[in-house]
Amino acid sequence: MLKSQAKVVDKFRDLIIDAQNYIWANAETGYREEKTSKYLEDAFEKLGYELTKAGNIPGFYTVLDTGRPGPVVLVLGELDSLICYDHPDSNPETGAVHCCGHSAQCAALLGLAAALKEPGVTDTMCGKIKLCAVPAEELIEIGYRSELIKEGKIRYLGGKTEFLSRGYFDDVDLAFMVHATVDNTLCCNRGSVGLVAKTVTYRGVSAHAGGSPWNGCNALYAATQGLNAINAIRETFKEQDCIRVHPIITKGGNAVNAIPDTVIIESYVRGKTFDAIVEANKKVNRALCGAALSLGANIEIDDKPGYAPLKNDAGMIEMAKDAGAIFDDLEFKFNDKTGTGSTDMGDLSLLFPSIHPYMPGSTGKSHGADYQVPNPDLTCVGSAKWQLAMLTLLLKDGAERAKKIVENFEPTFASKTEYLNYIDELNSSGNRIEYTNSGEAVVRL
Repeated sequence: MLKSQAKVVDKFRDLIIDAQNYIWANAETGYREEKTSKYLEDAFEKLGYELTKAGNIPGFYTVLDTGRPGPVVLVLGELDSLICYDHPDSNPETGAVHCCGHSAQCAALLGLAAALKEPGVTDTMCGKIKLCAVPAEELIEIGYRSELIKEGKIRYLGGKTEFLSRGYFDDVDLAFMVHATVDNTLCCNRGSVGLVAKTVTYRGVSAHAGGSPWNGCNALYAATQGLNAINAIRETFKEQDCIRVHPIITKGGNAVNAIPDTVIIESYVRGKTFDAIVEANKKVNRALCGAALSLGANIEIDDKPGYAPLKNDAGMIEMAKDAGAIFDDLEFKFNDKTGTGSTDMGDLSLLFPSIHPYMPGSTGKSHGADYQVPNPDLTCVGSAKWQLAMLTLLLKDGAERAKKIVENFEPTFASKTEYLNYIDELNSSGNRIEYTNSGEAVVRL
């Protein structure tokens, strides 16, 4: 039955491939996905869906009600791209390109939406299906997003966390989304790491670099020392905590003949648990502040909650595996490990049963200049089929399977409010060093 139902998606192959091609050619980064969101909005409305739009940011959701009581299942597709100027298909002005595979997600979501409207497809299902096009999964351009937070347009860096805070997922019982992968199997990890996002600003004093450098305080040298200090503490990170710290300098100075007075670094501190992230972040801040002290510079550190560690639900993993039986030539592979990438699906996975599996068909390096989607019939159309099969398994027979998964689920946080209050406490900003007239310094980590 699953195989025959999944074939309904084939009717919408052209719709799916056209969406993949358009979104690939019009890549936009997080909270800027206006064209991408508009394209999908028009396509969903043409299919007869009524949309709830985010309004002041891109993205929307819609609800398909089977007419029979049951749980609410959230299915997501991510709108945003990455930045990779070296990619041959990147936007020459912005560097935006879908070397993350999100264009395929959006195309698959549209194909799923079309298939669900076909007569008879939802006859065996109960409950409601919430389809959501969500912005800003790739955690980039932290400075831009921080400005949006200051302006009151958003509260959180990640789109799913932002939608969660707006109440868009208050009625959700279970959630899933399928990501593209360069691996050749349907696959799923046990979970993945979470992170804190950092913007670090070293402040020195500008002076003539050739004539009187002693009158300045070199913020670039302080930042370089800070990066070296982070490297020096890497062996203190425990292997089981999966700590990853990978800074970039986004501003390194203004002119070669002037001592740099402002240098900006962006970074993540990733880890397997919130406790591990918090502990490692304190060490990183200590290293960064020590570097500033060594040159008499000051330092601002702006820490913001990024993404929670992802915990793929065991029942949802089994469901995804069973749904994968619709493919004759693909094997589902479960990797009992924690991936060291991050996703804001992690935030949802702490509140209700969720899964973030992977669909093959892409090539090259994920997030790299050679990433391509050469087989959209697999990566996009195949993904839509897999997702339709997952929905069918969850919601058939009075949603027996979905109800069992929900019953066995143990949330990490009792409520959305409790979770958001917790991550709000991870916010920390401002100058970290106060120099006194007596030559002493007070450091706040």
